[in-house]
Amino acid sequence: MSEHRRKPPQPQGGGRAAARRGQSGSSSGRRAAPRGATGSPSDPYGAGAHGSGGENRTYGGRAEARRAAQRGGGRRAGSAGPGRGRGRAAPPGKKRIIDYPRHDRDGWRRWMPSWKLVSGLCIAFFGSMVAVAGIGYAMVEVPNVALTATAQNNVYYWSDGSQMVATGGERNRQIVNLSQIPKEMQNAVIAQENKTFRSDSGIDPKGIARAVFNMARGGETQGGSTITQQYVKNAMLDDQSQTLSRKFKEIFVSIKVGATVDKDDILAGYLNSAYYGRGAYGIQAAARAYFNKDAIDLNPGECAFLAAVLKGATYYDPAGARSIDPVGATPEKNRERVLKQMQDTLDKMVEYDYLSAEDRAKHTKLPKWQNPRSNTALSGQIGYLVDLAKAYIVNNSEETGITANDLEKGGYSIYTTFDKKKVQELEKSVKKVYKENIKPEERPDTDTHVQFGGASVNPATGAIEAIYGGVDATKHFTNNADATGAQVGSTFKPFVLAAAMTWGVRNPDLGPVQGHDVRTIVSPKSLYNGKNKLKIKEYDGTIWQNEKGEQWEQVNDGDVSYGTPPDYKIDLREAMRESVNSSFVQLGMDVGLDKVKEAAIHAGVLEGSLAGTSYPSFSIGTSNPSAIRMAGAYATFAASGKQREPFSVKKVSSKDGTIFTHKIQTEQAFTSEVADNVTDVLKTVVEDGTGTNAQIPGREVAGKTGTTDGNKSAWFVGYTPQLSTAISMFRYPDDESIKNRQFLEMFGTGGQKKIHGASFPSEIWADYMDDALKGLPAKKFPTPQPIGEIVNDTPTQSPSPTPTETEETTPSATPTPTETETTPAPTETATCRPFDFNCDDGEDDTGGSGPGGTDTGGTDGGVTSSPTATESGDPGTSRGNGNGGDGLFGGPAG
Repeated sequence: MSEHRRKPPQPQGGGRAAARRGQSGSSSGRRAAPRGATGSPSDPYGAGAHGSGGENRTYGGRAEARRAAQRGGGRRAGSAGPGRGRGRAAPPGKKRIIDYPRHDRDGWRRWMPSWKLVSGLCIAFFGSMVAVAGIGYAMVEVPNVALTATAQNNVYYWSDGSQMVATGGERNRQIVNLSQIPKEMQNAVIAQENKTFRSDSGIDPKGIARAVFNMARGGETQGGSTITQQYVKNAMLDDQSQTLSRKFKEIFVSIKVGATVDKDDILAGYLNSAYYGRGAYGIQAAARAYFNKDAIDLNPGECAFLAAVLKGATYYDPAGARSIDPVGATPEKNRERVLKQMQDTLDKMVEYDYLSAEDRAKHTKLPKWQNPRSNTALSGQIGYLVDLAKAYIVNNSEETGITANDLEKGGYSIYTTFDKKKVQELEKSVKKVYKENIKPEERPDTDTHVQFGGASVNPATGAIEAIYGGVDATKHFTNNADATGAQVGSTFKPFVLAAAMTWGVRNPDLGPVQGHDVRTIVSPKSLYNGKNKLKIKEYDGTIWQNEKGEQWEQVNDGDVSYGTPPDYKIDLREAMRESVNSSFVQLGMDVGLDKVKEAAIHAGVLEGSLAGTSYPSFSIGTSNPSAIRMAGAYATFAASGKQREPFSVKKVSSKDGTIFTHKIQTEQAFTSEVADNVTDVLKTVVEDGTGTNAQIPGREVAGKTGTTDGNKSAWFVGYTPQLSTAISMFRYPDDESIKNRQFLEMFGTGGQKKIHGASFPSEIWADYMDDALKGLPAKKFPTPQPIGEIVNDTPTQSPSPTPTETEETTPSATPTPTETETTPAPTETATCRPFDFNCDDGEDDTGGSGPGGTDTGGTDGGVTSSPTATESGDPGTSRGNGNGGDGLFGGPAG
């Protein structure tokens, strides 16, 4: 074997380093001659005086041992020929996977990696990254859309389709489908933010690198996100933090979303979840916030404007944001900024063929935008209107398909029946009368706690067109257009007349025939006793008595008798015109209180609001329907007997389309002969009776005044052929901390000795109706057809009252009972007087001391969504709760 291939002997000394290198080193036999032959002190092999016998010397240190290892022993040195250059380390005995430091290089070159090593490491690094990314992509799932990204408001609209208010949800957002978003809006966002959106994988590597670098050095982070990433951040991660971990999570999810979710869905999700300022989340809310229109109606300029606002409303809202940045976010700077950005967006839309140059030229200025809305969106009457609409939807959930929980989630567009102009006019009329007459500071004992309520219903449809619920829905929480517990007094008398003309009075001479009473249909010309303190009889002529044997003597307002003695007969038209209690109480007994009740229900009054139905006073208004229900019931007469349920919502829709549409249902509650004759009688009340204050020049008006016992409430309910309106007035403490609250007397209120329906309520009614009907033609009521027979016809009847006082007669020093409820006296000669605790004063019959009406609204939308509990356990002490207490004689209430 050649000496050049012989394995060199192992060194015997010189330390561990020498031994290690000796083991790994080997001679190739091709090394240059040792420099030791020249006598250089730098000879790496240590050749010198000992020549070839170097392998037998004892080494004196590590350096010599290293040289010996490099020489390969004395034999390598002895056989070495002339050298070819400087010596190198021998190749390792065992091949290393990574040759680093490099074995065949000396000095700094040993630490320079080879191109093979560099390329290998790069391949390994990127390969591992791809593997990690692949595993991450396989494992990551598309998150569910965050609840905050789907939280929406409900939007309420006036009857003309203009927006009333957006409220009721956690966020001002109304999600719409992509088909409801103009193409110009879609393209404006793509052109401005992510022109490769339709083709990219959901991420922009360059943008991500830039964003990550900026975050790492604490700089700005904008510009690194595609539309997909922004959608993921807004709607899925629900995380706006600027951290690397969030960014990487966003990237992985965006890649997955970009690969699995349709581009149109991503774009719709982004436009519906993005924040546009002014509290508006999503394109629909933004369109309303800036332009008061639906998103589908936006033009290209408005679309480019909103795309610009997406960059940050603080600095792009033209109204400015001085509260956030007084210097940089002024209206002037913001308008300049948003106009520039808008124009840039339009230019890009033209560049990318999204918009023609001709259309682009039309939008060189900022579009006409509106100022931000007030935060008190539910103040004034708006809160009452929203409550009515919500209640209608929930109370009719079987038809609407929307529950209270559904409504709380938001996302509905609710189109109401409320006429903005009429609502404003009604509020203005109430405020006018209040300001001119009610002075709590001057007359604290009589003018405090004065409240009004009102409602208007369209007779042709049943639509509730206006209400007055109180001074302010954010301050006064009870809706006075809804159930308040205030008794309606003599405004109930038309139902008695309608019952008499529908079923007739019972004939005591004939008695029942085959189990049915023999009845005579009553004509308005029929005669009844108008005497004050009239002793009330059963229809068969016997004196009425309650279960305690107490009889009833009916008192007229002001202790006035009508007609000529001895029989005091007056016809029913005059009895209605002068609001004579005794005549209508006896008429109700002759017809039957069950039929009076039936007539009221047929007209549209809710059964639950009827009180004292077994007592004679029922005919003169011991019940407490809401203003909405009274307006709706009188609308039945205005419509010639056609009854239509009051309603407050025409239509409900969501992003998926129309969910509910109200269908008008008509029932013939009364024949046209009955209804038109009631109207004709009520016309005389306004023309020449207690309701003359309600006259409207050039228009026919029918109506009725109402005042309750103790002067604790007053009403005027009237109508024209086009509109029926009810106005109520009462005194009731608005402080819910007061226990056992009661209706308060109104003697002296407003500077008047006594409040009647003919005073403030009729003034409000006339002032409002005159404005509300402007622009509508003056229609006449139908001419009534003759009906019924004249009962109780005697030659001694007289149409003149004796004395001449009417309903407005002021009380004597001791207030006397008014035109409504009285109850049986202990003896046949007693009358119902104030502070007579054996007499039903009209308040006990409705559940004690407070409002206890149960006009829960049914399908009229006239209720609060959640009635409050009573304070003492007595249902009669709550406002509009469900059930009143028992009256003095056990009469049902509320």
